[in-house]
Amino acid sequence: MSDAPILSAPTFEHHPTGFGLGHSRPRLSWRFIPSSDGQYPKDWQQASYELEITPLGSTPEVFPVKSAESVLVPWPGKTLQSRETASVRGRACSTTGTYTDWSPFSQVEVGLLQPTDWTGEFIGAAKKFQATRESLRPIRLQRGFDLPKKARALLKARLYITALGVYEARLNGVCIGQDVLAPGWTSYHHRLVYQTYDVTQLLSSGNNVLSVEVAEGWYAGRLGFGGGRRYIYGDELGLLAQLEVTFEDNETWKLSSDTSWLCQTTSIVQSEFYDGETHDFRATDGEWAPVKTLNVPLNALTATDAPPIRVTEEMMPTQILRSASGKIILDFGQNLVGSLRINTALHLHAGSQLTLMYAEVLENAEIATRPLRHAKCTDRIVFGDKLVTSWQTKFTFHGFRYVQVDGWPGIPTVHDFTALVMHTDMKRRGWFSCSDSLVNKLHESIVWSMRGNFVGIPTDCPQRDERLGWTGDIQVFAPVATFLYDSHGIPGLVVSEILWDQWCKPSPQAVWHDAAVLTPWDAYTASSDVEILHRQYPSMKAWITKGIRRGDDGMWDGNVWQLGDWLDPNAPPEDAGNGRTNSLLVADAYLVHVTRTMAQISSVLGYQEDATFYENDAQMLKRGFQDKYLTPSGLLASDTQTGYSLAICMDLIGDDANDDSANMAVQNVAAARLGDLVRTSKFHISTGFVGTALICHALAQTDQTQLAYRMLLEKHCPSWLYPITMGATTTWERWDSMLPNGEVNGGAMTSFNHYALGAVASWLHGSVAGISTEDGWKTVMVAPKPGGSLTSAEATFEGPYGLVKCAWSLEGNQFVLTLTIPPNSKANPPLSSLISVSSPYTTRN
Repeated sequence: MSDAPILSAPTFEHHPTGFGLGHSRPRLSWRFIPSSDGQYPKDWQQASYELEITPLGSTPEVFPVKSAESVLVPWPGKTLQSRETASVRGRACSTTGTYTDWSPFSQVEVGLLQPTDWTGEFIGAAKKFQATRESLRPIRLQRGFDLPKKARALLKARLYITALGVYEARLNGVCIGQDVLAPGWTSYHHRLVYQTYDVTQLLSSGNNVLSVEVAEGWYAGRLGFGGGRRYIYGDELGLLAQLEVTFEDNETWKLSSDTSWLCQTTSIVQSEFYDGETHDFRATDGEWAPVKTLNVPLNALTATDAPPIRVTEEMMPTQILRSASGKIILDFGQNLVGSLRINTALHLHAGSQLTLMYAEVLENAEIATRPLRHAKCTDRIVFGDKLVTSWQTKFTFHGFRYVQVDGWPGIPTVHDFTALVMHTDMKRRGWFSCSDSLVNKLHESIVWSMRGNFVGIPTDCPQRDERLGWTGDIQVFAPVATFLYDSHGIPGLVVSEILWDQWCKPSPQAVWHDAAVLTPWDAYTASSDVEILHRQYPSMKAWITKGIRRGDDGMWDGNVWQLGDWLDPNAPPEDAGNGRTNSLLVADAYLVHVTRTMAQISSVLGYQEDATFYENDAQMLKRGFQDKYLTPSGLLASDTQTGYSLAICMDLIGDDANDDSANMAVQNVAAARLGDLVRTSKFHISTGFVGTALICHALAQTDQTQLAYRMLLEKHCPSWLYPITMGATTTWERWDSMLPNGEVNGGAMTSFNHYALGAVASWLHGSVAGISTEDGWKTVMVAPKPGGSLTSAEATFEGPYGLVKCAWSLEGNQFVLTLTIPPNSKANPPLSSLISVSSPYTTRN
């Protein structure tokens, strides 16, 4: 083995590739790669590094830096300008003077940084094309052009593009890039992200055609529940495009969106997220019509740092079923999110219709559509005179395992269809497995739920008339999300905020709006990116000082209705917030926690005066919480699993002014009561969104790990494994979304793809397998807690410093731990401490 590790190519900010970057001085990171046997050099720590930067057409410049940092280090070279390209590589030196080899090169190319870089305008159809009386029909905007004839060859071509709606761009008939539903969901009134594509290879020396189809998407489509609302951001579809061609003599030619473009309709007559897409092949492409400019300011344009939405996997049906009424149903064997492709050429009589209806589950041997509420979730193909060689949707997505096919000629086979799995193309970085197959299936269902609900932004569900960015869901799930995938998201009750005028009057909410503080903090602890905290600090302060509606005691105003421990299994089906735990207690517990977190954030940012203020306020609020809800002996007014889990995990029990023995006595009473409640419930879960994320942590934290395992392994409803025994392949919204008799929960609100209750995966990663972090993986907390009937567990994490792996197994009467920690980070407790924990106890480095 070499004395030095291998360095990865540098990465830029949190950008997936560095191409089309929106930063003029991007921060750089590199990872340490293990050798082929999965091992690192022992005790190798970085003391300095060198970065070599070569701007295009310039000579390399090497920047030596004395620093142990390898994550998000400052850009050392000159400030990059719009469109500028550079090659970057690095090498690191250890504390003993051992250098790594130079890393591979990474390429960075900056996008358009200033509004003045754009020469085009937003354009749209001069007249409105309606799909129905309410919805907009997708349009195609197009421009033909000839490249100027040059003596020198074409060097590069870039397309900078975005839309008011969602778009698909083609150059000379070839689809540009692999992105779908671009530019994704954004708060269009505040910011609009654009994409950059390399289209050099798609241009021809003669005639060229740039064509862009635009549909409603999130911009103009129906959003919300109870029927939803249209045109939340605008009622005209629009396009902004700028094609820049650079020749070898550095002369640039541009084509920008303006009134010289034309538009037309296509065979897609309707395309909506909730209701589906209709292709009418009797309708040929419409007559070309003029376009107009739209009054849209360009100062909100920004290059995206987020990975795009893409098709990441293709799946064939596992079987073709017949429903009780004789309908043809495709079963893909996995609840997924995406669209359907028909692989077989079809030629039906003109006017014949093929209908595809999507659902997550079957009920009474038919597809269960009631949980979809107002969403139709149906695609339609109306045939014309010509053969349809293949077909798939363009501008919609569905959450489904089953598809009912009506109008198919004859009997289809599994080879006739392909499901296109669609989500934000995040990089997977965390894995878990153990000796219990049902627990492994539980974890896999959580992964699939995250995949299906990260379509542009983290949403609550992907199938019914909602699909909204509920902040309470991501607030409890963020530690799991940042472990499983490289995801750094930032907060309203939903993001983007669209609900107030259609659901309820504006009202601040604990847990949900607390995501303004807690979710950036989770992103920081997973990445050590201080810039996240800097950027969000004003909104954090605004929420905690102005947003929270307080009573005279400084705690939450008791007149504000709270969602509380949403979806407690004891709540009535039609009143999901009416659980056993007092919702004001939940809000006040979170208030203490959020205030204490603000003190930590202020300290990290160096705002010591703020840190002192928030710490003192947290102490006062903690005393207020205890006066309000806690008896002197340690019992809570809300005698529930969630109540005690909150009090234990958020350090709300005990008084800092008391001695340790007095605090221990009170804490022991609370811990014992939590254990009693778990036993009384016969190890069934009795928590909703809030408590579910905490209960196993609370039990383990109070030396009741075996009770946590007993709850984890319970198979009867309500429990984590009950859905798995019922065939679930994603996490359910309710513990009993499907009843034991195979019927769907009678409540109007139930889905079979909700990640919030999958927050238990944080405990699987951090306690069962035994790795977690509080400082962006600079320090790996190693704390496996074996228990239950498990004989082994393992977590692997491709972190910012390199490979982290912790695996344990019971081998006879020995507990064997295998641990991998990358250079530039450390284990806590150190490996030597782990070895001495108990005997017999062995480790393998």
